[in-house]
Amino acid sequence: MKLKQVIGILFAFAATQTVILAYQTPKEPSAPARTDQTQKVEFIAAEELKKRIANKNPVTIVDVRGQTAYLQSEKIVQGAMHSQVRRVVHRLREVPRESEVVTYCACPADEAAIIAARSLMTSGFKNVRVLKGGWNAWLEAGGQLQPSPK
Repeated sequence: MKLKQVIGILFAFAATQTVILAYQTPKEPSAPARTDQTQKVEFIAAEELKKRIANKNPVTIVDVRGQTAYLQSEKIVQGAMHSQVRRVVHRLREVPRESEVVTYCACPADEAAIIAARSLMTSGFKNVRVLKGGWNAWLEAGGQLQPSPK
């Protein structure tokens, strides 16, 4: 085939597709899929978590305070493990997805703990909550502490 014939065929095909697309009726947009940014997280009060720890109920507690805040603190919530927010799923890779997990931070509105909780939920964890008020609420409630392992 000559180059002019190939160009003509491609042009005719493109023109046909343009006309077909021009006469299609648009579909109604579907509901947006829930992403990790829109998942609703649940909160747990400091008093309730204190009772769970005192009763030795199984709960995985994850401290997602920033590295500086964590290193400056001499204490953590009893039984907590520290993780960077972006590594929390990897850090909990061996924890069963059905386990209860509580995240906490020292942010004014629990931002880092919420991000970590959403990340865990997106990864298949079923029972994730955020400690309402985080580290400061825990201290005010007189929650159980242990020395930071640093």
